[in-house]
Amino acid sequence: MISRRLLLSSSLLCAGLYAVVAGQPAPPVPAGGSLRWFKGNTHTHTLNSDGDSTPDDVVRWYRDHKYDFLVLTDHNYLTETSALQALHGADDKFLVIPGEEVSSSFEKKPLHINGLDPSRRVEAQTSGTSVADVLQKNVDAIRMANGVPHINHPNFGWAITADDLAALRNNKLFEVYNGHPMVNNLGGSGHPGLEQVWDTILSRGILLYGVATDDAHHFKRLTDPTSSRPGMGWVVVRAAKLEARALLEALERGDFYASTGVELSDYQATASTVTIKVKPVAWAGYRIQFIGKGGMVLEEVQGPDATYRVKGTEGYVRAKVLESDGNAAWTQPVMVGR
Repeated sequence: MISRRLLLSSSLLCAGLYAVVAGQPAPPVPAGGSLRWFKGNTHTHTLNSDGDSTPDDVVRWYRDHKYDFLVLTDHNYLTETSALQALHGADDKFLVIPGEEVSSSFEKKPLHINGLDPSRRVEAQTSGTSVADVLQKNVDAIRMANGVPHINHPNFGWAITADDLAALRNNKLFEVYNGHPMVNNLGGSGHPGLEQVWDTILSRGILLYGVATDDAHHFKRLTDPTSSRPGMGWVVVRAAKLEARALLEALERGDFYASTGVELSDYQATASTVTIKVKPVAWAGYRIQFIGKGGMVLEEVQGPDATYRVKGTEGYVRAKVLESDGNAAWTQPVMVGR
């Protein structure tokens, strides 16, 4: 990914993106100078749960395919990563981060939450009075282990609704896209797709960021479209350093975009404008949509570059880039007019 080392002023996000939010103080500027892009996946499985490959083979695939970081998230198992980092990692080049997919249920509905970089294995909480209650107990357990939670594949088993997500406290991330073939990203049979769920939550004034992951299980069935393959979705995070906490802090302040194949060369937001620049591939065409309250398309621009002028009444503004071959990218919402 050519632009992952693009140097950016540290004031781009802190004095720009958050300046749009009325009354919301800017977060502290990350230490260490300029910010850079880092491509990574936050949801991956190995033989330690229901994957088909060893942790070594899994990590090798992502390193060979030019990712900058990887979080291993086996079900209810914290895969040891120190030896993997010693073997495959390199300062400022590749990082392996420990994680766990804390997997529980309520009335047979699967409730899965990733814990990123916890200090210990998190025991899945299984008791509760509702989907939201069980989810909250697991979010709290992840936070108690100093991990960062993100809610996985809400439409898997049609388990998690917008109301459930809106009820959660101390969670900032959810999967707006998951590459597993059984997770119903687009909705159906009366269930909304995950972008509609996202817009419902944002329209209530609740700030939630959307990640894309591949949820890879199958590294030995790479040509099988029914398998859960690597490389289907990822995040590109803007951080000062390729270090676990720097990356997770950037995720939790929304300084990243999610993608299934589209690469951005720049993204800027100020109190008056939101600008998207795509790094185009020669054969593809692009549409950029700016989306606001209720999922309304505020403006659509044909081409790889677009600037939206904020009016202050949108509720929020997020952008989606659609590539003509089916790939997409999502920038994170900016709350306005609050």
